[in-house]
Amino acid sequence: MEQLSSVNNKLIKDLAKLKQKKYREDTGLYLIEGFHLIEEAFKANLNFVDLLGTEQALNQVAEDYQVDLDGKNIYLINSAIAHHLSSTKNSQNIFMVLKIAQPKQYPFNFGKWVLLDNVSDPGNAGTIIRTADAAGFDGVVLSPNSVDIYNPKTQRAMQGSQFHINIINADLVEVINALNDNAIPVYSSMLDKTAKQLQEFAKVAQLGLVIGNEAHGVSDEIAAICDEKLYIPIKGQAESLNAAVAAGIIIYHFA
Repeated sequence: MEQLSSVNNKLIKDLAKLKQKKYREDTGLYLIEGFHLIEEAFKANLNFVDLLGTEQALNQVAEDYQVDLDGKNIYLINSAIAHHLSSTKNSQNIFMVLKIAQPKQYPFNFGKWVLLDNVSDPGNAGTIIRTADAAGFDGVVLSPNSVDIYNPKTQRAMQGSQFHINIINADLVEVINALNDNAIPVYSSMLDKTAKQLQEFAKVAQLGLVIGNEAHGVSDEIAAICDEKLYIPIKGQAESLNAAVAAGIIIYHFA
């Protein structure tokens, strides 16, 4: 275990840059923080690139997850460095660096999938991924203009679900075509009272479910190639539902 004492240390500077998408893409690395996410990474048998923490935090990791603190790429840091690396107000002073390992291609020949069409809010995207995981879906596909799943806010909202299900960035037109080629229906959630109401849909063994952008909904291009459009009835005076809440209702309808 190596001790680091300055925020100006080159490694610390490099790791702090991982809060930005550009540096995550350039390095192929991302940073997670907090005991729960790190526990989920250990449960998934992932090999970390670096592990950093204050003395108390590292000792807890060693005790809880049988980590040898004399191993390579384990760093003892002070609270100033922890604050510098943290994306939260109340850091737990423990950090892990992991390799980005999303699949570049996937056959989409089986399963239940949530397709995010330009979903831009990290909290919404992370919550939808977590809900899909909880409901037993096979994975989530994000369109190229959707939020980066390695955004710290998305990471916190996912709560480790990125280690449990497939998360793929792909062109949704290509994904929907692949699902259709395998006789898997694709439904788009629409704020459109002319669409079929959710309760009219029977459960199916496999499907793709499109959730649209928070402000603009599902794009016309994507809606046009979906098999059905579905609508959650609004019974009160609210104009619409939050994207993650709507997704949760629909996901569990088909779970």
